[in-house]
Amino acid sequence: MQAVHGLGGVGKSTLAAQWAQLHAGEHVLTWWITADSAASVTAGLAELAGMLVPEMTRGTPAAPGVVEQERAAWARRWLAAHAGWLVVLDNVTDPADVAELVTGAPGGRFLITSRLREGWHDLVPALIELDVLSASEALELLGGIVTAGRPATAPATGLDGGAELCAELGWLPLAVKQAGAYVRQAHLTPAGYLGLLRDNPVAMYDRAARGSDAERTIARIWRITLDTLADDSPLAGDLLRIMAWWAPDAIPRTLLDPIADPAEIATALGELAAYNMITLDPDTVAVHRLVQAVARTPDPRDPHRQSDDIDTARHHATTLLDQACPADVDDPAGWPAWRTLLPHIDALAERTDPATDTTTTSRLLSRAAAVLYEQGAITPAIGYNERALTTDQRLHGTDHPDTLNSRNNLATAYQAAGDLRRAIPLYEVTLADCQRVLGDDHPNTLNSRNNLATAYQAAGDLGRAIPLYEVTLADCQRVLGADHPGTLTSRNNLATAYQVAGDLGRAIRLLEVTLAERERVLGADHPGTQQSRNNLASAYYTAGDLERAIPLYEVTLAERERVLGADHPGTLNSRNNLAYAYESAGDLGRAIPLYEVTLAERERVLGDDHPDTLQSRNNLASAYQAAGDLKRALPLLEVTLADCQRVLGDDHSDTLQSCNNLAGVYYTAGDLKRAIPLLEATLADCQRVLGEDHSLTKTVRGNLEAAG
Repeated sequence: MQAVHGLGGVGKSTLAAQWAQLHAGEHVLTWWITADSAASVTAGLAELAGMLVPEMTRGTPAAPGVVEQERAAWARRWLAAHAGWLVVLDNVTDPADVAELVTGAPGGRFLITSRLREGWHDLVPALIELDVLSASEALELLGGIVTAGRPATAPATGLDGGAELCAELGWLPLAVKQAGAYVRQAHLTPAGYLGLLRDNPVAMYDRAARGSDAERTIARIWRITLDTLADDSPLAGDLLRIMAWWAPDAIPRTLLDPIADPAEIATALGELAAYNMITLDPDTVAVHRLVQAVARTPDPRDPHRQSDDIDTARHHATTLLDQACPADVDDPAGWPAWRTLLPHIDALAERTDPATDTTTTSRLLSRAAAVLYEQGAITPAIGYNERALTTDQRLHGTDHPDTLNSRNNLATAYQAAGDLRRAIPLYEVTLADCQRVLGDDHPNTLNSRNNLATAYQAAGDLGRAIPLYEVTLADCQRVLGADHPGTLTSRNNLATAYQVAGDLGRAIRLLEVTLAERERVLGADHPGTQQSRNNLASAYYTAGDLERAIPLYEVTLAERERVLGADHPGTLNSRNNLAYAYESAGDLGRAIPLYEVTLAERERVLGDDHPDTLQSRNNLASAYQAAGDLKRALPLLEVTLADCQRVLGDDHSDTLQSCNNLAGVYYTAGDLKRAIPLLEATLADCQRVLGEDHSLTKTVRGNLEAAG
């Protein structure tokens, strides 16, 4: 005896039929019984008796045939008394319906198919779980159906979009077969069918091609399963509709905790898993992507897919994610949780119409954008910020504080992407609106003024940045007080602007004062204090005072490792800065190993595409160049430039810096044919993006003059 279980539509019945046909010669009798109820089993056995002894069914009014129950009992006795037969029990919904039959007839072979994975331990020694097809198998199945029997002279529709369609269907055999039959009948391409599926999913999930079994569509098969579950566990359908809005894999079970009592949730999940609607392990849930797609597609004919229920599920899915997100987006201790949740936030955002976004959706996307921004995923952060701003404007109007905050966040993301042409005007509009709506002295207005100054500084426009920093600092001191963290931040920012402007005397004095005040107000271990210490070391470095810069960098690194941990971005930044100082001091023996360690750790912690990782790769290549190791410097810089262009865009300042550095290696290697054109193009880009007076523009111009 053998049992095969799996999700409805995965091909259990097809497998059983093919196996039975392949081994028909080994059995004296092969019989198929649809076993989805006790009554169906009885009917199938009665038909077996009628096949073996036709007289049982040939009754007359004077001598009626043997009734169904008696024929079924006769068939049971026949099976018990004979050997060498095969009986397929297809689509068993309750093991109890077949238990007496299979235990009472040991001489033959039973092959059972079922959607249930539980309840077989007393009947079947081992279960076979049938999974979906591989991507290549699904495409082969689709191609075979679409092209089967087609005359050589017939116009070919091709398999354009076949792989994408199979992926959309989750490589489920029945769904692929249905799609293939429809594509063949309608003379479509798979891409055309996929377009219909996305435009009108209700009809396509429930539509069979001519000649196909209309009752064997995906939507109808799963409705039968949910009908059964609704009687035993009404919560199961609710959970399935909620999980339909998240990513299909690695759904944390804890996400569902607020929905109901833990025992009720465990029971409902167990029921769904028993029918192979989900895959369950102690910590996570997985749902087949096509199950999700059907579950979130409204159909007024299906009691499990009513529009109101699906809308409620979407609301729950959004709220549950929002509640599960760590409160402090800047705290690296919460980053593992964020990494778990972000795929589900991505799926929710992709699967929901922005027009249905709520205040909760906006808050969730804004917080996710902040985390993505910290981790260097700038492009998706911009997308989420743009969507949150659109939602806040629609729900609250342009002057609401949430809208102003969303506008500020979007400008920050634009700035992080190096898109100052969009960041600065948006900051300017936001500041004007904050001043008009909130007043000049509101903390959000002061923050907006500070952000605009940072953008001016990033653009190299110190003529506007420094006066704005100075006004903002004076207002913060007057409104918030000299010891307020916002005031200390303003003082720190002004000092860094002085440093960039070359006014190191004022920069160092102000940074020393800021560090002392942050130590007094915030404590020596506060991240803001550590930032001030790092900035002061940077100012010493810029002033050429490596005797003070290097020890302070070393102290800052040690303290960040102790307080923040070895993997915190601030710690990694300190390690990079210390390596840079070692390099400037000519100590490449310490600089290069530290650069290499920092790069490896940034790749591990932040990912290959984080801007800080790209910076580390660039710095390491420059150190190799300084050591005369052009064989390692050149390929690393070429890879870094390509990554910067792909991740940050051609106009980002880091990309322009990488162009300059690569040209420098070409120049050092004597390859002027590549160095000079690259410097010329880089200078033009710097002039266009950063302006004539930016320090990088001046550096590139000097390098070009030297090369020419």
